[in-house]
Amino acid sequence: MMLRPPAVAGLFYPGEPQELGVEVSTLIAEAQAAAIHPKALIVPHAGYIYSGPVAASAYATLRPLHADIHRVVLLGPVHRVPVRGLATTGAAAFETPLGKVNVDRAAVDQALQLPQVTINDEAHAPEHSLEVHLPFLQTVLDDFSIVPFAVGDATAQEVAAVLELLWGGAETLIVVSSDLSHYLPHAVARRIDQDTADSILHLDQLPSHEQACGATPINGLLVCASRHGLKPQLLDLRNSGDTAGDKSRVVGYGSFAFSEDHA
Repeated sequence: MMLRPPAVAGLFYPGEPQELGVEVSTLIAEAQAAAIHPKALIVPHAGYIYSGPVAASAYATLRPLHADIHRVVLLGPVHRVPVRGLATTGAAAFETPLGKVNVDRAAVDQALQLPQVTINDEAHAPEHSLEVHLPFLQTVLDDFSIVPFAVGDATAQEVAAVLELLWGGAETLIVVSSDLSHYLPHAVARRIDQDTADSILHLDQLPSHEQACGATPINGLLVCASRHGLKPQLLDLRNSGDTAGDKSRVVGYGSFAFSEDHA
């Protein structure tokens, strides 16, 4: 059985299981969870010391759904290996210090019917944008598998086609991994990130990856959210200068939930 081992355990998050479990559980317990049932989330993917509290605000909303969600379609941008389209995996499971997360091979095979989807395990091997979400999901959900996609050079419509194919019902959650602005002064980043958040909340396409490194999968989600009548909600909007970093050069983080029942 082919496994995808963790690439950033001990770097982006603790590599020791007990320490990791305590940290994630504490972050979720301290988060202010909105009373919603999200179909999709946008969640940041930096080191937990920086974006962990913002990510926790999204994952805390899943606690009431822990027994209902059994499949997570997980999309994040590539950072190290260029990809045309969307790269999925040949692995049977992804490993973290908290254990193995099975890959839904049937769903992967279904997605591979689309021309923009290929297997590229070289792209997944060093990629952190998907991995950092797994310990949160392992903590809040009971029994689930993932359908992982590392998104490269693709259109919003190509991403949306994959999401539509795997949309499912209440058993399926979509998670899009993205940070916001990068390496700007704190005040500048806050202004730009608020503009980006406003665009997302209005379901407007993001024109630049300088606004969000995951702009491509975000835009695909926004296409589907509009089609399905999902309502977005901002859960948290901060940057590394607000959490644990220098305010002279910050990275922005936002968590958003998309649901049918948010007024």
